[in-house]
Amino acid sequence: MLSLCMIVKNEEETLEKCLLSAKDIVDEIIIVDTGSRDKTKEIALKFTSKVYDFTWCNDFSKARNFSLSKATNDYVLILDADEVVCNSQNDDIKKFCSMADKKIVGRSKRINEYEDSDGIRRYIERVNRIFNRNYFEYEGIIHEQVVSKFGEEYSTQNIDLTLNHIGYSKEVLKRTNKIQRNIELLKEALKLNKQDSYINYQLGKSYFMAKDYKEAYRYFAEALPFIDNYYYEYVEDLIESYGYTLINLNLFKEALKLLEYEKYYNNSPDFLFLLGLIYMNNGNFKEAAEKFLMCTRFAEGKIEGITSFLPYYNMGVIYECLGFKDEAVKYYELCGDYKPAELRIK
Repeated sequence: MLSLCMIVKNEEETLEKCLLSAKDIVDEIIIVDTGSRDKTKEIALKFTSKVYDFTWCNDFSKARNFSLSKATNDYVLILDADEVVCNSQNDDIKKFCSMADKKIVGRSKRINEYEDSDGIRRYIERVNRIFNRNYFEYEGIIHEQVVSKFGEEYSTQNIDLTLNHIGYSKEVLKRTNKIQRNIELLKEALKLNKQDSYINYQLGKSYFMAKDYKEAYRYFAEALPFIDNYYYEYVEDLIESYGYTLINLNLFKEALKLLEYEKYYNNSPDFLFLLGLIYMNNGNFKEAAEKFLMCTRFAEGKIEGITSFLPYYNMGVIYECLGFKDEAVKYYELCGDYKPAELRIK
């Protein structure tokens, strides 16, 4: 038996689509409203009578834990209103919820859509979304994390559940001003502990998404000295985002310092691709080409195209810069219908 637990506020644009996608894979729906002024609660009541009010206190984990307390089932599924279930296997979910070991957290695949100069792009990640509420709860004012109630380390398992996340598309960002809200909450959280690596990372990430690379650089740099485990879920993204920040600021020599982290992430095509870009921007074409070709040996990465058309495109750029146009065209053609490659061929 599985309960869907959600916290919402002013989500009339996306909530119904979310609930329609999830209603058949759960046995109960819990909706906690934190102060909506639109039709959010009205929409929620179409799907469940278990709609509760929670007075907002600038603490996402308290709202999350309140929603968990209202569930009648031990296992819970967590969704945000801007996430839509686009693929799921009920048998896999039921099997996970019936396992003897209750101290494992289930991770769903989340596809984050965003826009860049080439149109809609996708970033794929795994997120902790199904767990037993008797053993786990939330911690953190913002970008709350699943933690053991008993302070123990825990293991995770991938679940056959795929979510499409549209929350950071341009349209939604304009409507909710989500980034600025996050920055304000994160700065309040940082006052409690300026040496919190995770909060500094989230601040850097918020500025990074707003394309304020100078502020992103500041907070990423603050986060790095306080990392105590390079295998934490957020740390690889911190280092990769820091690398792209340095590239956007044209700090190419400084970016070479990220080579020291290869020992931790040499099985990540996303990190290897970043190293390829760093080498290329420093004029080290041989080393760059080696990293790009390494990316193509992986089945998939987090960024769409990171194991195929993106490294092939950069191989084409390298050969073009070196004057080997036939070789450049060969790699551009491997990119399929990737528009920048098509333009380079023309």
